[in-house]
Amino acid sequence: MANVASQVILHPTSSATLKVLGTTLGRDKIYRAVQNFARFYAWYLISKGHKVEAVPWNALKGHLATARKLLRLGKPLEHLQAALRAAQNTGDFKEQLTTIARQLSYFGYLTYDAVAWANAVKFITLKPVTSQKVQNIANRLWLSGILFSITHAVFKAGRLTKEAREIRGLNEKNVGGDNARESRLRALHNFRTATRKQFIIDILDVWLPASSLGLVNINDGVLGIFGFISSFLALRSHWLAVNTTK
Repeated sequence: MANVASQVILHPTSSATLKVLGTTLGRDKIYRAVQNFARFYAWYLISKGHKVEAVPWNALKGHLATARKLLRLGKPLEHLQAALRAAQNTGDFKEQLTTIARQLSYFGYLTYDAVAWANAVKFITLKPVTSQKVQNIANRLWLSGILFSITHAVFKAGRLTKEAREIRGLNEKNVGGDNARESRLRALHNFRTATRKQFIIDILDVWLPASSLGLVNINDGVLGIFGFISSFLALRSHWLAVNTTK
């Protein structure tokens, strides 16, 4: 029994999981996945008439939402720094502009989100009208950040595709030989794959703030599934990043 326990506890998957849980981003993505599953399942139970059974799932969804706001308290500064770094970099102007706009939108979103958290835990007291206004502004900034991210992905994917096409059309001598050309193509392929993954995540996530703002009418079941899938994709990318870092 002790050997079995040791094999489970010391298994590489357990170690990999601890690495992910040791990061704020990893915990946030796990909380978000559970939160959105709870959102879906509560909707499912209510749609079947099981309102009492849905109560703990709605409570779990609400508590995780509040916990995630606490985890994100330091992130506005991260996005502000990312915007400043993007402004200092040289490169494609459209990609640079959308990156700056995206990071500033997320900075504003998370700043207002922190105010909403402070009000939710009674650290500050806002009037109901003011509280709703703060939440609406946060959702608008969240929506704009996702839209800028989608636009950035379109521009970047187009540039990467064009670069890959140009490299394939060049003579080997112009790119330093066959090995160098293949290496550059692999790098471009990896960039395109990462861009495509983020695009899919954004397409799934954009409906969440849009629904909160009343711009679209989508039920909690669909929103929960979208949020769960996007959380899983983001968690998987973070898992690979954390556990391939030497």
